[in-house]
Amino acid sequence: MPERGHGAADGQVRAERLAQFEELRGRLWGVAYRIMGTVSDADDAVQESWLRWQALPDEPPVESPRAFLTTVVSRICYDLLGSARARRETYVGPWLPEPLLDAATGGPVGVARTGVPDGPEDRVTLDESVGMALLTVLERLTPAERTAFVLYEVFAVPFPEIAEAVGRTPESVRQLASRARRRVRAEAPRRTVDRVEHRRTVEAFLAAVMGGDFEALLTVLDPEVVWRSDGGGKVSAARRPVLGREKVARYVWGLVTRNFAPATMRLAVRDVNGAQGLVFADASGEYPSGVFAFTVHDGLITEVDAVLNPDKLGHLDLADL
Repeated sequence: MPERGHGAADGQVRAERLAQFEELRGRLWGVAYRIMGTVSDADDAVQESWLRWQALPDEPPVESPRAFLTTVVSRICYDLLGSARARRETYVGPWLPEPLLDAATGGPVGVARTGVPDGPEDRVTLDESVGMALLTVLERLTPAERTAFVLYEVFAVPFPEIAEAVGRTPESVRQLASRARRRVRAEAPRRTVDRVEHRRTVEAFLAAVMGGDFEALLTVLDPEVVWRSDGGGKVSAARRPVLGREKVARYVWGLVTRNFAPATMRLAVRDVNGAQGLVFADASGEYPSGVFAFTVHDGLITEVDAVLNPDKLGHLDLADL
């Protein structure tokens, strides 16, 4: 009988642990994706966090599962990021994050907001922090800076907890976060927060391209627009960013005339990393699929991030476009 009681208690602890983890899963995935920029690495980090959570002794109980698990997943990502950055340095062409579509993204947009206190006005919002343009800027930070920025600026994690994740002192982490914030402010692109304006601009871009109106395409592009293409050496893509209105317009025109088959190509306006973008797939398989993320400011497109590498699209269901 005592053994049976002990087993029942163990089962209750496991059930409680599972419930606590599932409640926090969205937050943990959101932290991991913003630090890593890849869906697969975020999934792996959350799974490893679960294994470590499950392996903890029953006593003493964890005082704050939220703080403990946030630290665990952040530490896992911080350790992974060093090797990931080394791989990205030898990547063919620009490296872009793996895109997320709509709200069905494992919880990074919106879900993770639960329990995050309101911060200063310049604190990065969750939706903004998952944007492709900002994630691209975060790639330029060191692993410690990026981890500190995500945890403090996005999830309002206190400096002592961040210090545990990156193995630094709280004061050192404060400096890391401050340095990262300055770099992000200096390098992040101008962007509108008006979703209606953003969508209207993306639709104007699409109408110009599909209507074969080169002049209309020029009018929707910022004079200093930047186009980045991530083909990863797997599909044809520009290996350097295309800069400027005329060059980007002609590059887009070339893409449409060479790689677009109206009879088999499916195209849709969808949310890409929290803002309206474009998703396309060729039913024949002759042409590559892709996801375009746009940055818009004052009714003009300032940046386009085109993810074409099939390895970065495998987690998306593009069959239902």
